[in-house]
Amino acid sequence: MSVLADGLSAAWAAFPRERFVERAVHGLDGLELKARVTHVAAALDEALPLPYPRAAEIVREAAGRVRLDMWSGWPATEHTAQRGLGHLDDGMRTLAVLTPYATGEFAVRPFLERHRDDALTIMHGWAESPDEHLRRLASEGSRPRLPWATRVSWLMTPGPTLPLLDRLRDDPSEYVRRSVANHVNDLAKDHPEVALGLLARWRSDGGSHVERVLRHAVRGLLRAGHPEALALVGATPGSGSVDTLVLESDTVAVGGKLAFAITVTAGASGPVLLKYAIRRAGSRRVFHLGQRDAEEPGARFTVRKSHSFRPVTTRDEPPGARELDVIVNGRVAATIPFTLTPAPVTA
Repeated sequence: MSVLADGLSAAWAAFPRERFVERAVHGLDGLELKARVTHVAAALDEALPLPYPRAAEIVREAAGRVRLDMWSGWPATEHTAQRGLGHLDDGMRTLAVLTPYATGEFAVRPFLERHRDDALTIMHGWAESPDEHLRRLASEGSRPRLPWATRVSWLMTPGPTLPLLDRLRDDPSEYVRRSVANHVNDLAKDHPEVALGLLARWRSDGGSHVERVLRHAVRGLLRAGHPEALALVGATPGSGSVDTLVLESDTVAVGGKLAFAITVTAGASGPVLLKYAIRRAGSRRVFHLGQRDAEEPGARFTVRKSHSFRPVTTRDEPPGARELDVIVNGRVAATIPFTLTPAPVTA
């Protein structure tokens, strides 16, 4: 908080630093992260009661006066999304200045919603920037299913952002390329054929990093056992068998680990992609188990794994009957039941 206040004070002598800090801190305790950001952005709006172009100029200059970080910069991007929406050029310019310190991926969404074509044109310019943070923002901010972000309906349709991805797919920065892969993974959830066609074209066109981008981009389809996705990474869909599946114990307590071992026989040469699923009534979750490369059909592999049932706040795991599926190249090849029991009572 104080970092942002220092920068704003340095950029505008009349900035009410102490009042801003007091207003920003008051009521902050007990709020979730995004609610905290919105709270501080509202305090910033009250402390900068100026026409937006002038307020934006002060925010941009403040970013150059201090070293912002995610916590001090994120409220400034949120302020930009709220106050700058009616001022496309000033708002987008401000996000471009702030994003190296606190990514503007969430704040750019309202601009894309209201100013579809013009905002996208600006983002094409960002994709040409020498700054990797700005190039990443072009891809990340326009993701169809960006986590935590507001949904922009037209981004859910395939096509509008593909030229951005084409430009950035072989970017020299892994930071940017990973965003591109995540963008395509989002696209694949709703339009798998479009995503697979795009990735196949990228492979045909070549590039220094195409295989790593492709593998990360197709991970959701591989988890779902999509045949064309499996073929794209060289695996034979449905090929392979599980010879043995052994549990260390057929009961595991909440907070404990389910240890198991499998022996797999490859049905064809090439990659053998292994996943496992934990099932109960109304729930099935799939996890990565490993990959082996078979030089010839009949090659055998042994894989061991421990699955944790440590409680987490984002997922409820009630005790009861469960089943473990082992998935080989997209096909469930073995299943075994087990029981999740209540956590041990501690004194």
